[in-house]
Amino acid sequence: MYDVIVIGAGPAGMTAALYASRSNLKVLLLERGAPGGQMNNTAEVENYPGFESIMGPELSQKMFDSVEKFGTENAYGIVQDIKDLGTHKEVITEDQTFEAKTVVIATGCNHRKLGVPGEEEYAGRGVSYCAVCDGAFFRNKRLIVVGGGDSAVEEAIYLTNFAAEVVVVHRRDQLRAQKIIQDRAFANEKMSFIWDSVVEEIHGNDMAVTGVQIKNLKTGEVTEEAAGGIFIYVGLEPLTEPFINSGITNPAGWVETDTEMKTSIPGVFAIGDVRNKDLRQITTAVGEGGIAGQQVYKYIEENA
Repeated sequence: MYDVIVIGAGPAGMTAALYASRSNLKVLLLERGAPGGQMNNTAEVENYPGFESIMGPELSQKMFDSVEKFGTENAYGIVQDIKDLGTHKEVITEDQTFEAKTVVIATGCNHRKLGVPGEEEYAGRGVSYCAVCDGAFFRNKRLIVVGGGDSAVEEAIYLTNFAAEVVVVHRRDQLRAQKIIQDRAFANEKMSFIWDSVVEEIHGNDMAVTGVQIKNLKTGEVTEEAAGGIFIYVGLEPLTEPFINSGITNPAGWVETDTEMKTSIPGVFAIGDVRNKDLRQITTAVGEGGIAGQQVYKYIEENA
């Protein structure tokens, strides 16, 4: 019986585990992949206090080292369900069941897919959602980046370290990214932009992506753009499928909480990118993790 099971080892989950373990609680950190979550897909982090610039995977490792220092147990598992049994909770994975007095959901979210022909077919063969993971495989190629937010533009800039040219395709006539990021993009000689347009199809041969079909939303014109790869950043989807039937998510799948990170189930908390909120950043995830870690301690003390 654990005091708390934290599901997800991104910055939110690791911070919650750190705070709970420092309060002498018995903590299990459940993760289905490498610790760090979306930080592992980020080239450079420039807006985290204390670091002028740090690589995402390096920051992930530093956070994880801190968590291990205070005795948090770690386990691999893909969560299938959570059961509220009143006195305690059950967290059910594909091959094991864990018990705890409280649960913190920090499962985060994934990149949304375009849902166009060729996307699934060429996944891993030119279609990517992670420039940091795959950028080095596309040296001297012409690349398409779809999206106009911070992630899309930052990753497009990163890809210019490898690519011959990076073309950003955005459905609006201006970017949504922060101005400082936009300024860097517009000043980069390797970058160009296709406005008011969407990717309708991804084309390729037996080996890899060769180009994309693009439609201008204002004129209806359809064109073919040659490309050796396409990187997609068109929004996020919450990783909440195991919790949909628990009543803690909204119709879009995001978990609803109050300011103390409490869900509608007593003893179940949610933090980080999985929550219904506007700003999804490492700093906000860490703050929510600290709140949840403290709230877990208070809940256990009050229900002892």
